Amino acid sequence: MQLDRRTALKMTAATAAAAVAEPATGAQVKWSSGVERPKLMAPAGACDCHHYTYHLGFPTDRRGIPFPGDASIADYRGLQRRLGIARHVVVQPSTYGIENRIMLAALTAFGPEARGVVVVADTVSDAELRRMHEQGVRGIRFNFAPPGPTTAAMIEPLARRIGELGWHIEVNVWAAQLPQLLPILARLPSAVVFDHLGHIPEPEGARHANFAIIRRLVDNGRTWVKLAAPYDATKIGPPTYADSSALARAYVELAPERVVWGTNWPHPGEDPKPDDALLLDLLLNWAPDERLRHRILVENPAVLYGFPEMRDNLVLRR
Repeated sequence: MQLDRRTALKMTAATAAAAVAEPATGAQVKWSSGVERPKLMAPAGACDCHHYTYHLGFPTDRRGIPFPGDASIADYRGLQRRLGIARHVVVQPSTYGIENRIMLAALTAFGPEARGVVVVADTVSDAELRRMHEQGVRGIRFNFAPPGPTTAAMIEPLARRIGELGWHIEVNVWAAQLPQLLPILARLPSAVVFDHLGHIPEPEGARHANFAIIRRLVDNGRTWVKLAAPYDATKIGPPTYADSSALARAYVELAPERVVWGTNWPHPGEDPKPDDALLLDLLLNWAPDERLRHRILVENPAVLYGFPEMRDNLVLRR
């Protein structure tokens, strides 16, 4: 199967049609539980900094997390409308390894409201990296949770090659492996972004030794954390995710200028699916001040992903 320019154009047309059709109040969003809108009114230009798209039948990497169906652009549009999200970041899932065609086609279809994070081999050419940049890519992901086609030895050479592009290195790593990566991550010239609250184990949370590791990296001024997937390590669960919420608050206090928020939709490996409106509302607890939430949802993503100055046509009105 090939996702070429014609496929991308078809996806663009479907995206435009989905954006016009506003769902009725209480409509169910695919791969998300609940039907209510969030209590938190997302500010103009709010960004979901972590989600995926899937295309059923596309060749997969057996080492990745399998996904049971399509999670399309139109499906994500429904989530955007429910949450009031204007901008977003499409991340390459482990399911497809280094085959980025689905993610890149989605970027083309979404247009300037979206940015992307790819997974690449160290054989990727500089010309390919530049083409991806023009399509909206702003980072390279190294996925060790679960392990896939990328290795720790590839991080530093690729980080040095993306310097002129202003990209970052995104790391998804289980807690047990983080100490091994510390020497590499500490000397990188690029920014580093940790997925999913850094996968810090609960119930220790901010008391865990790995939080101290990430804290040292954050102190270098180039390390960011995604406030996403609080359900991954929680022992308490919804609606408060009290243990993961305490960890998220610790990150916000540590570096409010270098944390971003994401849904992790369509929540691969999670069953039942969480309520994305509830996940957004957790920010009311994690960042009680409205000005701080604006920073996390709008200003920080603009810096990290290079979004242009806010324009009204990028805001999906609720």
